[in-house]
Amino acid sequence: MSQTATSRLQLVSALFLAFAMAAVVGTALGFEHLGGFIPCKLCLEERVPYYAGVPAALLAAAGAALGWRGCMTRGMLAIVALLMTYGVILATYHAGAEWHWWAGPNDCGAAATSGITTDAGGLLGALDSVTPPSCDEAAGRFLGLSFAGWNVLASLTLAAVAWKAVLARD
Repeated sequence: MSQTATSRLQLVSALFLAFAMAAVVGTALGFEHLGGFIPCKLCLEERVPYYAGVPAALLAAAGAALGWRGCMTRGMLAIVALLMTYGVILATYHAGAEWHWWAGPNDCGAAATSGITTDAGGLLGALDSVTPPSCDEAAGRFLGLSFAGWNVLASLTLAAVAWKAVLARD
């Protein structure tokens, strides 16, 4: 593959990754803030690779578009690939805990307070009414998969795209 073809593959891959990662984490935030799903500790941890990956993918896209040295663009894509690989591991652990294949973390409880008012009276009332989610109980399932299960598939796909762009031959 020529240098131009490699750069184009890396540019397209980086733009796709930035958009797709933003869409995945945006969907999670939508379910939280609009749908009222309170994330557990693992749900919040699963978002971190996306939060770090979007800017890294945008830097990789900028590098490819501006003709930076190939190692810089490839390095940023490698960071994205590693982040998404870590995301696969986190999501698999979470999904397995939900299916009771293994134990989840002992300290898992509500780490977020979506939809809770910030005035003192509302906050005190919310403390009595909000039940912290557990990492070993799926908030719901769609087509047989929980949010964590869908994140396994999303992270796996994004990791594969990123690794393909990293390993593209010059």
